[in-house]
Amino acid sequence: MIPVIALVGRPNVGKSTLFNRLTRSRDALVANYAGLTRDRKYGEAEMHDRKFIVIDTGGISGGEEGIDEMMAEQSLQAIDEADAVLFMVDCRDGLTAADDMIARHLRVHGKKTWLVANKVDGFDPDVVLAPFYELGLAQVFATTASQGRGVKSLMETVLSSFPEPEQRIAQLATGVKMAIVGRPNVGKSTLVNRLLGEERVVVFDEPGTTRDSVYINYTRFDEPYTIIDTAGVRRRKNVKLTVEKFSIVKTLKAIDDANVVILVMDASEGVVDQDLHLMGSAISAGRALVIALNKWDGLEESHKQYVKSELERRLRFVDFADIHFISALHGTGVGHLYDSVEKAYHSATDKLSTNHLTRVLESAVSDHPPPMVNGHRIKLRYAHAGGMNPPIVVIHGNQTAAVPAHYVRYLEKTFRKALDLHGTPIKVVFKTSENPYAVRKNKLGDEALSKKHRLQKQARKKR
Repeated sequence: MIPVIALVGRPNVGKSTLFNRLTRSRDALVANYAGLTRDRKYGEAEMHDRKFIVIDTGGISGGEEGIDEMMAEQSLQAIDEADAVLFMVDCRDGLTAADDMIARHLRVHGKKTWLVANKVDGFDPDVVLAPFYELGLAQVFATTASQGRGVKSLMETVLSSFPEPEQRIAQLATGVKMAIVGRPNVGKSTLVNRLLGEERVVVFDEPGTTRDSVYINYTRFDEPYTIIDTAGVRRRKNVKLTVEKFSIVKTLKAIDDANVVILVMDASEGVVDQDLHLMGSAISAGRALVIALNKWDGLEESHKQYVKSELERRLRFVDFADIHFISALHGTGVGHLYDSVEKAYHSATDKLSTNHLTRVLESAVSDHPPPMVNGHRIKLRYAHAGGMNPPIVVIHGNQTAAVPAHYVRYLEKTFRKALDLHGTPIKVVFKTSENPYAVRKNKLGDEALSKKHRLQKQARKKR
């Protein structure tokens, strides 16, 4: 599983600055999810091909009241969710009572913790770091997050303490990995029970009943599958009576682990913003997608027509995904999800030949040529596969950096149709080929210049 790292500390010590610097390492999804007080901010980041999730939190000062107290509770919840904590302090303020209070809390919880002394620019590190060793944390990292100073070495140390994510995933999953995601109380665990065909999952009629993502391996008609229930699949004997918090971070991790994401939505509520956030998470991760509108039975016909019109209006950006209208409780339409899961999985993971991709590209360019740039036509020469899950098509040509967004969308739709892809996003990337004539011209020019210099030198000697 990819590491989850929480940034905690007093207000204004640079947590958000570090968060922005870490998540800027790729075009990461950064979103505030509704339903949490003074929401924690979750971002996906990557460094040296290692993915990790960062949680930005509000400040903790120890004297919070009212809404600030609830915000502090959110910060403490982030500590519980995280695999590791970056405890940030401000070098300019020195050691404070609030820093000492946060350090005691972290020691009690036994979390992996790295102390980050931020805003060290302009100071002698040996002088300003000395007081923070009193907090009893093994190593102190000096950083200036706004400039990136010390951030690389800090994250290399943190990430090296975690095993490679594929090690554990390979042991857990045996078949097509399906992540069941959705807002609290939309029927995720009920759907898992129905897909498994047994009451193996505990179901409460309350939102956010469990927190951990759990893998369940099973077979259907001799085909292996693995369900990842992001709400947390628990056997009855392991479930406590208290209702646990719904955790966004577990959903993000499950999406990253999955081959296919089944997004469960409540048909009685229609499409809400958090559904779109989760959809965006799946697309950003490049995962195949199947949409299930649950609780469809019993809705009035007028409401069904309204929901369908909303789907058509708001989900145009995922027109590649199959939509199913189901009742997880009664089993209506659930079996058809497997057909879409299989199609989406094979579309996302099938190998694509260079010859076929190049023929599709040539046909697309012939039907609709790329635009002119500075009086010259963009030339797209050939294509080949660049990866799977999602399928990546690499196109080589000239002036590819100038290909406009609308033409990229045209190529994506053309490849999806020609390759008969269902349920998966497709990514088109470009590589600009070097002009061999330009190299030859430069070489000839250099040779001519050298010859000219030799002749001039010989003429000076004769004088």
